[in-house]
Amino acid sequence: MTDWLFRDDPYLRTAPAQVTALTEEGGVVLDRTIFYPTGGGQPGDSGHLRWDGGEIEIATTVKGAGDDLVLVPAEPAPLPPVGARLEQALDWDRRHRHMRVHTALHLLSVVIPLPVTGGAITAEKGRLDFDMPEAPEDRAALEKTLNELIACDFPVSEDWIDEAELDANPGLVKTLSVAPPRGAGRIRLVRIGAGENTADLQPCGGTHVAHTAQIGPVRLGKIEKKGRQNRRVHLHLDA
Repeated sequence: MTDWLFRDDPYLRTAPAQVTALTEEGGVVLDRTIFYPTGGGQPGDSGHLRWDGGEIEIATTVKGAGDDLVLVPAEPAPLPPVGARLEQALDWDRRHRHMRVHTALHLLSVVIPLPVTGGAITAEKGRLDFDMPEAPEDRAALEKTLNELIACDFPVSEDWIDEAELDANPGLVKTLSVAPPRGAGRIRLVRIGAGENTADLQPCGGTHVAHTAQIGPVRLGKIEKKGRQNRRVHLHLDA
């Protein structure tokens, strides 16, 4: 079972670990990892593994069996043996941009308070699909409000509730296309703000910045029609 270090500290860039398994497809499973796996619209992390006598580049990370995470090499190469101790290092700039985009999309769902039907994240931009029959009349006003929220520098933190609490508060779930993961007994909530100044609270397993000002300025891109009831809103990092 992999210990998901990124969940407790998404700012870890390096960490030691031990190889617990190698998959038939050539992936590496560690006892603990800072690499986030593909999921919830956020791409899997990339980076490097270095051990005594070897090094490989990691292209992405995916979920394996149970709580195991599988680090996928960028190309075929000699792998560290099971039991080897190594150092893992993230492609930090790419991960941090994912964190900025992901947190910005949470705030976009505040500015456009409609059900979310899908979403995706890259290192340069993100998008949310909304159950929105008509396109917004004033995109510039939405962008201005979004950047004002970002500039408030809200703290970003996590809370945990049990599944019964989530069932009693269905309004916490904004995304119609992806249900919060169940079965572990607890649901992770990401909170933007604090107390009466909470701007957003919703289930999410992704990585986020610690304060919204770290997102930086964003701009809204095109708004596309995707079906009779859906509109896709694109969001771009300015730097």
